[in-house]
Amino acid sequence: MSLPSNVPQAASGRQVARPVPLRETVYDAILEMIITGELAPGRHLVEKELAEMLGVSRQPVREALQWLKKDEWVDLRPGYGAFVHSPTPEEADQLLGVRTLLEAESARLAALHSTKEGVAALKQTYKRGVAALKADDVDTVVSANAELHTQITAMSGNKILGELAEQVARRVRWYHTPVAKSRGKKSWDEHAALIDAIAKGDADLAARLMREHTEHTRESYLERAED
Repeated sequence: MSLPSNVPQAASGRQVARPVPLRETVYDAILEMIITGELAPGRHLVEKELAEMLGVSRQPVREALQWLKKDEWVDLRPGYGAFVHSPTPEEADQLLGVRTLLEAESARLAALHSTKEGVAALKQTYKRGVAALKADDVDTVVSANAELHTQITAMSGNKILGELAEQVARRVRWYHTPVAKSRGKKSWDEHAALIDAIAKGDADLAARLMREHTEHTRESYLERAED
């Protein structure tokens, strides 16, 4: 079937770009505040306050909170309103345990598929994280940590593994933020040893170091939760 004569031929292979719905933008903004701790676990989320903070009406905020509830970032309590979800130790333990399995395999495969360019990128991210740690810039420390782990997963070359890791990445970042400062230099020393193992192509060592590294983060979070 041919296009009408008044429709340019170039349009036949294109789709009109659709703007991102406002509720999605609001969802991402609120979620980022939750992950970074600006909106702490248990915090009462008032629609009016969030709308004013984000410069939007209350409707997209209301819709975003419903989505956040569905994704278990927010709890809606009848008669009381919305609250940032407070993860239980069991939730954290389960998620961080799964993370250990995924990332140990990522590190093993990354060592088998490492390249000079990939290792150089890891070292650059490592330098950024260490500099942020010295500057007491926790947000950048957490960001660099997440980037480093994402780079290792990408280096693994396993697309399915990458998709699974991405599903837990935001919650891992949420759990890591409160302990980033206490883990401090030790965490980045572990990163350095891990990068070295990947650079040398030592798959078994890389997997072991990643397993130990992620377990240390899990233990730190659970100890903090108990306190």
